[in-house]
Amino acid sequence: MQGMDMMNGLLVKVLTAGSLSLLLIVTAVAQAEGLVTKTIFLVDEDDKIVAANTETGQFFDLKLSAKEKIEQRYVANGVAVLVTNQRFAGVGSYPSGWSSLRRIADEKVVNSEVVDRSALLVTTDRIITFNGERGSWSETRR
Repeated sequence: MQGMDMMNGLLVKVLTAGSLSLLLIVTAVAQAEGLVTKTIFLVDEDDKIVAANTETGQFFDLKLSAKEKIEQRYVANGVAVLVTNQRFAGVGSYPSGWSSLRRIADEKVVNSEVVDRSALLVTTDRIITFNGERGSWSETRR
């Protein structure tokens, strides 16, 4: 029986080592192909949203004002964008912290797409992009 336990332990070690090798290979292929791994996570607190950046090991607080409410939330692998009743707020995997853009009165989001480190918001008034690599917003009127 001891021999069998020893064999099972050896088999588990071999499988674990094999799984680790496979994980490293998959990660290397993803990085070589430019795929973005999941690095941004959001945590809701009472009066703030905390962005956890697993790539840099940093945490960034987005303080919400007393009357500010989150209307929509978009999270991709390397970027997160929040739409509140007062602003658009974005955080990416490389910049240091949140970046905000004020909303126009009565502006509504009509379409959105968030992929990898980029976000596109189409509103009733503007086309807005957020670059998660640089932490910058761009906009043009519709």
